[in-house]
Amino acid sequence: MHFRQQALSKLQSPEDIYLPVRYARPRGGLVLVVTLAVMAGAAFWAVTGTVSSTLGASGVLTHAQGSYVLQSPVAGQVTDVLVEEGERVAADTPLVKVRTAQGSTVVRTLAAGRLTTLAATIGSVITPGTDVAAVERVAKADDPLMAMLYVPAGSGTTVPVGASVDLTVQSVPTQQYGVLRGKVASVTRTAQTRQRISGFLGSSQLGEQFSRQGPPVAVLVHLATDPDGGESGFAWSSSQGPPYRLDSMTLAGGSIELAEQHPIEWLLP
Repeated sequence: MHFRQQALSKLQSPEDIYLPVRYARPRGGLVLVVTLAVMAGAAFWAVTGTVSSTLGASGVLTHAQGSYVLQSPVAGQVTDVLVEEGERVAADTPLVKVRTAQGSTVVRTLAAGRLTTLAATIGSVITPGTDVAAVERVAKADDPLMAMLYVPAGSGTTVPVGASVDLTVQSVPTQQYGVLRGKVASVTRTAQTRQRISGFLGSSQLGEQFSRQGPPVAVLVHLATDPDGGESGFAWSSSQGPPYRLDSMTLAGGSIELAEQHPIEWLLP
């Protein structure tokens, strides 16, 4: 009954309808202004700002000509090994002697280079097509060492020629000497099969390792030289590189700096 009387008294006071109505608090308007300003700033940065990114890849130090696998043309037993791993050999150099049913024969190199792997040993039995050795093609002693990186095929188109590359070399302590500097020299536009990688590097094991996630794209990296870079002769992120030379067929990992992009491009098809 008490509440009913209060309601009737309200109806008897029509002047209350002329009181001003507050639709929003002042602080709500301030929040709206700040929100719009932030959105405008973000849109401006998305159009005019740039963001750089990197792409990681695994690879190996090698020479641009690659390697070849020497296979036996005959069947028989190896009776003598005439060279040692790591030795530089000329074209047509005798590598191993093989005793066959027709007599003794010699397996020779096809092209000049450095013997990186010798699979044949004295007493081993080989057949036609058996891998005897892997030879890295090196025409001259001063042929420059490079790096071959293998990136996923889907990312190959994002790698620009001339991009900077930081390389971590398996045989060099990164904490002490830093990373090896380089630049992208070329990018293959077709994916590399396991067989093709194995043929280029002269190693079926590396071919399987680099194609484990599917056929990759090959990225050739020129290493930056620096006469003050220690015995290696290359440029490092530290003041001086390692006090020893780098060997080819050493595993390495690369961080490739991709082209800068405007953030708005991420939203565009």
